Amino acid sequence: MPDVDELKEGKKYYTDTPQKTEGFFLKGSNSLDWGMKNRLGRIFNPKSGRTVMLAIDHGYFQGPTTGLERIDLNIMPLVPYADTLMLTRGILRTIVPPSISQSIVMRVSGGTSILKELSNEEIAVGIEDSIRMNVSAMAVQVFIGGEYERQSIINMTRMVDQGTRYGIPTLAVTAVGKDMARDARYFRLATRICAELGAHYVKSYYIEEGFETVTASCPVPIVMAGGKKIPEKDALKMAYNAVQQGASGVDMGRNIFQSESPVAMIQAVKAIVHENETPEKAFDLYNTLKREQ
Repeated sequence: MPDVDELKEGKKYYTDTPQKTEGFFLKGSNSLDWGMKNRLGRIFNPKSGRTVMLAIDHGYFQGPTTGLERIDLNIMPLVPYADTLMLTRGILRTIVPPSISQSIVMRVSGGTSILKELSNEEIAVGIEDSIRMNVSAMAVQVFIGGEYERQSIINMTRMVDQGTRYGIPTLAVTAVGKDMARDARYFRLATRICAELGAHYVKSYYIEEGFETVTASCPVPIVMAGGKKIPEKDALKMAYNAVQQGASGVDMGRNIFQSESPVAMIQAVKAIVHENETPEKAFDLYNTLKREQ
């Protein structure tokens, strides 16, 4: 116990210096609780305000996707270059070492495979597992325009409610409904609905025309989905255009782990997202790193 008689009176009160209350760096997140902000601050780099998410959760509905056959061999070498891993609890528990410093976004919706109607999902992972595994966010698929649109929206809102209770953000992942055109009007609709109903950030696809209207009309951060595999130079250009038009980063999977040189590709993507590198210079970096391997 300290000796009360020995206590010294405080002197440095700095009465001429008001206490600063800094705003949170992430779009639409300033009013969130401390734990919520702390988790988002692990996903998004506070300096750039952006993130490079590595999506490897494809197996939850389509099995061992090309490039994900052996995650221990194909994916773990990429982890040091990512800000965040987006995956399932099965892969997290069986393969990913708990010593990694990257944040985790865990897929919590599911229930159907590529053999069935994909929009017929439920919540497949309880909030207790998200807490137990110390994840930074939970990902829920939302099928605006899909057959089970309402169900998928309710899935998301339930996770928003539960996550808010425990300080864990919810990522809404937009999926293109069968009867909806893949255009700015659709993505403005899908992303805005997700944000209006409480998603803390949204994953959506890039489009050539009007993407800036999608990011502008969404009050929370949008992270660009990488989509199907395209040539490396085109993927880098897509990532560059997305962040220059308002995206707060990318969540790329196949365009990284199906690349000819995945380690070089993720570093090139990182240069675009965090350093505003041009697609041309990023592609040169990719080729240089590829030759050095």
